[in-house]
Amino acid sequence: MRPEILNPLFAPVSSLPGIGNRLEQVLTRLLKGGDAGEPARTVDLLFHLPHAVIDRRDRPGIADAREGAIVTLKVHVDRHQPAPRGMSRAPYRVFVHDETGEMALVFFNARSEWITRALPVGEVRHVSGRMEWFNGRASMVHPDHIVDEAGLAGLPLVEPVYPATAGLSQKVLAKAVRAALDRLPDLPEWTDPTLLTRQQWPSLAEALRRLHAPRDAADLDPRSPARRRLAHDEFLAGQLALALMRARLRRSAGRPHHAEGRLAGKLLAAFGHALTPAQRQAVDEILADMASPERMMRLLQGDVGSGKTIVALVAMAAAVESGGQATIMAPTEILARQHLATFEPLCRAAGIAVAILTGREKGPARAEILDRVAVGAVDILIGTHALLQAPVAFRDLALAVIDEQHRFGVHQRLTLGDKGGQADILVMTATPIPRTLVLTYFGDMEVSRIAGRPPGRKPVHTSAMPLDKLDELIERVAAALARGGKLYWICPLVEDNPEVAVTSAEERHRALAERFGDIVGIVHGRLSAADRDEAMAAFRDGRTRLLVATTVIEVGVDVPDATIMVIEHAERFGLAQIHQLRGRVGRGELPSTCILLYHRPLGEMARRRIEVLRQSDDGFFIAEEDLKLRGEGELLGTRQSGQPGFALASAEWRADLLELARDAARLAAATNPALDGEAGAALRTLLYLFGRDQAVRLLRAG
Repeated sequence: MRPEILNPLFAPVSSLPGIGNRLEQVLTRLLKGGDAGEPARTVDLLFHLPHAVIDRRDRPGIADAREGAIVTLKVHVDRHQPAPRGMSRAPYRVFVHDETGEMALVFFNARSEWITRALPVGEVRHVSGRMEWFNGRASMVHPDHIVDEAGLAGLPLVEPVYPATAGLSQKVLAKAVRAALDRLPDLPEWTDPTLLTRQQWPSLAEALRRLHAPRDAADLDPRSPARRRLAHDEFLAGQLALALMRARLRRSAGRPHHAEGRLAGKLLAAFGHALTPAQRQAVDEILADMASPERMMRLLQGDVGSGKTIVALVAMAAAVESGGQATIMAPTEILARQHLATFEPLCRAAGIAVAILTGREKGPARAEILDRVAVGAVDILIGTHALLQAPVAFRDLALAVIDEQHRFGVHQRLTLGDKGGQADILVMTATPIPRTLVLTYFGDMEVSRIAGRPPGRKPVHTSAMPLDKLDELIERVAAALARGGKLYWICPLVEDNPEVAVTSAEERHRALAERFGDIVGIVHGRLSAADRDEAMAAFRDGRTRLLVATTVIEVGVDVPDATIMVIEHAERFGLAQIHQLRGRVGRGELPSTCILLYHRPLGEMARRRIEVLRQSDDGFFIAEEDLKLRGEGELLGTRQSGQPGFALASAEWRADLLELARDAARLAAATNPALDGEAGAALRTLLYLFGRDQAVRLLRAG
């Protein structure tokens, strides 16, 4: 049960004064991304922090006010000049002066009665807003504040500026936040007092009040004590949830899996290449974990083409040799069948039985596979999400491998691991991840990293050209096809969308097929699985040699003789995604090229992204640059349950806080795994406050 002290914060925003149904809908759209399933809550308002301030402390005279500056002026009201009759679009002007000069206050579509009351002729008023100068004349359009002497004391001289949305003014949003702050209870302290003192951090309540009522822009700086306190709290909640999950997995026993390497030796002999030193080290780390009585939880990350799949296969062979079974779950059917094509000849040489289970296997064929898995006649089962379904039961699952971890959530990885009760878990990602994000997203795991590429993999030359040179590119493509080359052409959309000015895959396919005929194929996510497989087989076999595609080919597609990758509207893709796509070429002996087609003019962010891709094909370097350019955002791909998104923290510029939070979380999980007592209750409150309820449910489940 959620601690009662948090109930006021988890009440819907409609429980706050002045927030009716319409405003609740607008706030929900702003605070929860339009999630209609659950209205915005009071805590969502508290965690919606301002990103800037308006400083109204500048009080020059009218003549000394700078163009565009926000100023507060004490003025004498001279006369009103309403819009001429019948010209409602003309402005209403009020002329004022001070000892330095004159100025016009300008209003559009304002009620004259309100203006007359707010600015009576002959009276003194304080006005605050943005100064404008036109032909030497000063003016202020729609002042933000108009107050008399009595109201001056209540004029906010430093105002927070919040991220907002259509239909919501800053004044209304600020008022709602103040109402939410009034509901903020005195929460128990979960942070080590020594750390609080050393970092000079305020309490959570003090930090929130300071940020929502900043004294100046420095209070909102990421390095301010209030911001760092809140960032650490959010990191701590995430790291504690991961630490508790890790402790639960370790408590679920695990068992040693020993193998002498007999099956792995046969696999590698059939593979025909020696493992690189980095691959060998990863194998040694994984096998050491598997031989331990503790349950393995390990992340294997490596760049495109670094050879993760053979490392995973060696680990699965060890699981089979120890008497168990292994499974590998891929996010797409294309990747699952690519694994089957890779595994089958190697496993045949080693005497390992392999099967595949996806949504395509149905009826008697599916039942036969399930029966063979249940009795242990299948050693390695390859599949997609279909592996998570209840009918899939193993005789003795020893190792569960999850490919492209970022496409699956923590729940799914636990579900697959629990198919074996005590199965070791190895997750792989081909998206190189900066160290700070490894800690954030995979803090419950040990990490193996395969650096570099296997021998024989060629670097890919990357160039960029504007879309207005498309005809020139088409001629280059024609020349490559005439030489017998194979090319990918990537588009951001499957079909035309009138709201997005880009060429779709279907439109590009039609245009290229008109020029080059039947050698142009197409593959995208809306095709049936059978049609996708047929399109890929035709490209692999050479029946088609120019494949128009969407990002469905981003991972797992291996066509070694494809040497050219065209990415149309490259400015619409992220760095990591383009790097993944580029990894589909350069897989054979021939030199390969990636051409980034962009629409002019390029924005600064897009220009820098393209420059990074041109200067490096090191995925880890690219991931670090992606992090600098746009934060963690969607760097890891599709967000799924169990992956943190941060409201208050940001890994790329708070790495030291992430380290502190991880250490504190591991200490708490080790010394008080049930979160008992006063300190444990405070940490439970933290978990609920930041939406890590799943970790508390794990505690209750033991």
